[in-house]
Amino acid sequence: MAKFSPPPLAGLKRRIDRHRQEKAGDAQGLFVRQTYTLSREDARQKAREWFDAFPKAAYWTEVESWRQLDGDQIEFTMRRLPTAD
Repeated sequence: MAKFSPPPLAGLKRRIDRHRQEKAGDAQGLFVRQTYTLSREDARQKAREWFDAFPKAAYWTEVESWRQLDGDQIEFTMRRLPTAD
């Protein structure tokens, strides 16, 4: 009886590495991103500042991701377009 073994992954690994290297030169793609770690109230204020300075309708501004850390700390990433047309 033949023993099954998965195919080698060296080719796939090379393709993934090549793709990541090519994308590294894109400078985070289309959006401007900034990550903060602030207290809950300061995080709310910082998000309001972003939405006031870069209105969602023009810049597609949004809280891209967030998570609660120990204590009252929030880590979050704001995202927006670099310019509004």
